[in-house]
Amino acid sequence: MKAAVLTHDGFTITQIDRPTPGPDQVLVKVSACALNRADLGVIAGGMHGSQGGAGTVPGMEFAGEIVGLGANVSGFKVGERVMCSGQGAYAEYAVTDWGRVMHIPVGTMSDEQAVTLPVAVQTMHDAIVTNGQLRAGDTVLIQGASSGVGLLGMQIAKLMGANMVIGTSTTQARRDQLHLYGADVALDSSNRNWPQQAIEANGGKGVDVIIDQLSGPFGNQNLEAAAVLARIVNVGRLAGRTAEFDFDLHALKRIKYIGVTFRTRSAEEVREITRRAMVDLGPFLQAGKLSLPIDQVFAFDRLADAFARMKRNEHFGKIVVTMG
Repeated sequence: MKAAVLTHDGFTITQIDRPTPGPDQVLVKVSACALNRADLGVIAGGMHGSQGGAGTVPGMEFAGEIVGLGANVSGFKVGERVMCSGQGAYAEYAVTDWGRVMHIPVGTMSDEQAVTLPVAVQTMHDAIVTNGQLRAGDTVLIQGASSGVGLLGMQIAKLMGANMVIGTSTTQARRDQLHLYGADVALDSSNRNWPQQAIEANGGKGVDVIIDQLSGPFGNQNLEAAAVLARIVNVGRLAGRTAEFDFDLHALKRIKYIGVTFRTRSAEEVREITRRAMVDLGPFLQAGKLSLPIDQVFAFDRLADAFARMKRNEHFGKIVVTMG
């Protein structure tokens, strides 16, 4: 099969053997895959969890048709269309644990649309609902809201009962579009006064749930914007992995500060995350109430061009690559 394979200085598209599903895995004929920012680091020679290194097929999201099932897999059938997270997405065939597989809503969604969703659905439902303990009427703020995960997070927050959703982006053109994806207020996180603006937008009360995809210098700013008894969930560190932290303000507001990642979660934990997400969000997906904009679609042979666009940070929404 054709696949993108990591080399010591990037990747090459070549022919490799088709994978065989293990007892708990699903084999998918890939029709579309989606780019994620973590893939940039892997292609540059880094690791993302256990993924990386020369000889590896990168990629975290793919959609297509089931063509094989492991002996322990139930709830799925050969021939069904599915969207998946996992590893080895940039190939004609990919395998993943059955707990990372979700059915594509019948008749309402193309494979190109579906492939934009798996990582965002799993990440943001877990962050907002499970770890963020979202309650009806809460105010939710998404840092880095113009990313694909951020855009879906705002929609999830709104559908699951948030009273006000605030999104941040440093680009005016992107802030202008956030209201299309659930934002009631769009703030410029490069403006040092944004925490006070968030408080004022919420009638003088701090934010109840903050989903932080940035961290670094934004750690203390999030504490400033947070309400007493707020929950801050750190899902990304695009602005920095380390920074000073105001422990006194954290204690004063009695904030729950939670760090999450899929890299150290067991297969059983990920299966439960997917199950919870589909219980809550499955009806909304079927009704077409959750979606992400597709920035641009590239043919698989132009995968390098797709990554060049992501590296330039020119995109809004998801970059998709098709195998056809």
